[in-house]
Amino acid sequence: MDTRPVRVVLVDDHGVVRQGMKLYLQYDPDIEVVGEAANGRQGVDLVEQLHPDVVVMDLLMPVMDGIAATREIKTRFPDVEVLALTSVLEDRKVVDAMQAGAMGYLLKDTDAQALTEAIHATARGEVRLHPEAAKRLVREVRTPAAHELGEPLTPRETETLKLLAGGQSNKEIARTLGVEERTAKAHVSNLMAKLGVKSRTQAALYALREGLA
Repeated sequence: MDTRPVRVVLVDDHGVVRQGMKLYLQYDPDIEVVGEAANGRQGVDLVEQLHPDVVVMDLLMPVMDGIAATREIKTRFPDVEVLALTSVLEDRKVVDAMQAGAMGYLLKDTDAQALTEAIHATARGEVRLHPEAAKRLVREVRTPAAHELGEPLTPRETETLKLLAGGQSNKEIARTLGVEERTAKAHVSNLMAKLGVKSRTQAALYALREGLA
């Protein structure tokens, strides 16, 4: 069992925000802040250097915004998860961040305990959304036309997708399906490949769009 702390990089153009997050994250012995960046470009560079588990990402920043940075991180380092933490609650921003591959979307008025819980959940591969962000996401993704798959999902992959869209981790999916965790992980990898997506969040968006979640 992996007992090492969750390694976190903080990306925000306001130094006082980063310092505030560091201050209360240091009280969780299972979280280690390994780096800070003042814009998305610096954030991507830090991820390349440090290979953290989770990046806490602001969205509105100079040089490179958080959505572009998230997209690049998930393309180049798919094992690194991104948690969007922003003051902006707009339908387009929510959808763009999640489509870029962010695992969660929280607002900066989130309390310290909720943030630490979201960081741990993100590291486990679980989606965490502010309730209003979730409403806007569902409203936005209900309307697009169905995506045509080159190869249809198997019944087991469809079931796995529903569980993934419900926020379950690989371990929880394995327990629900009565299989080993590595088997559940293989189902998730296969369905993501068929869907042509790079993240579990993008797979969950597909499930929402198709009415599977």
